[in-house]
Amino acid sequence: MRSEQAPLWLKVLAYGGLVFLHFPILVVALYAFNTEESAFSFPLKGFTLRWFREAAAREDVLAAIQLSLQVAAVATVVALVLGTLLAAALYRGRFFGKDALTLMVALPIALPGIITGIALLSAFRMAEVESGFWTIAVGHATFCVVMVHNNVVARFRRMPHSLVEASSDLGADGFQTFRHVVLPQLATALLAGGMLAFALSFDELIVTTFTAGHERTLPLWLLNQLGRPRDVPVTNVVALCVMLVTAAPILVAWRLTRGTEDVAGSSR
Repeated sequence: MRSEQAPLWLKVLAYGGLVFLHFPILVVALYAFNTEESAFSFPLKGFTLRWFREAAAREDVLAAIQLSLQVAAVATVVALVLGTLLAAALYRGRFFGKDALTLMVALPIALPGIITGIALLSAFRMAEVESGFWTIAVGHATFCVVMVHNNVVARFRRMPHSLVEASSDLGADGFQTFRHVVLPQLATALLAGGMLAFALSFDELIVTTFTAGHERTLPLWLLNQLGRPRDVPVTNVVALCVMLVTAAPILVAWRLTRGTEDVAGSSR
């Protein structure tokens, strides 16, 4: 049966909402190529790549990019390991406290970032851990785990458990079953979850503010640039690069996980 098409007014509202959300991004992208140094010169006077060259020559920009990439890489690896193990333990198991544990896994991404940041800062101070690279990475990993867990759980629910049973019947041990049966089934889910975790970590600001100490990731660098109007063209270039770096993994992850949303909430 053919589904009814949405009424015209609903389509107009939907497209209007998309334009409203993405118009500021378009402005930043356009002004990254503007020839004028003024932040609000309209219309644009011309097209130039000068600001991209200047951004690439700035040591503070390169240092912030390097730190953000390193933090995102560490947080993604930790999230892949912990998220996969959690998914494997929770997707079929029935035990006391399972629902509470599932809720605790989701809390870091469900709570406002400022709550997570304050909680992490308090925990690090109680443990007398100095804020720096590793506190940022640990803080990011707490919510990146959720991205991997959700993708892997959805894939586990789609995978017939009979494959694991057949592998055991044929004499494979647990490691062989995981390597030759389970892991190939999870490959795209792990890739998608890892990409989402990397993108989420790369542009995280609020939690980083509480855990960074004297370190400065790229989002913190951008926040600091708000008080420097003369650097607006370079700031626009860096902001555009951040948007591209984070959008690409999200789009690829969406492509890889299409069709899994109908089983994400399944209990089988």
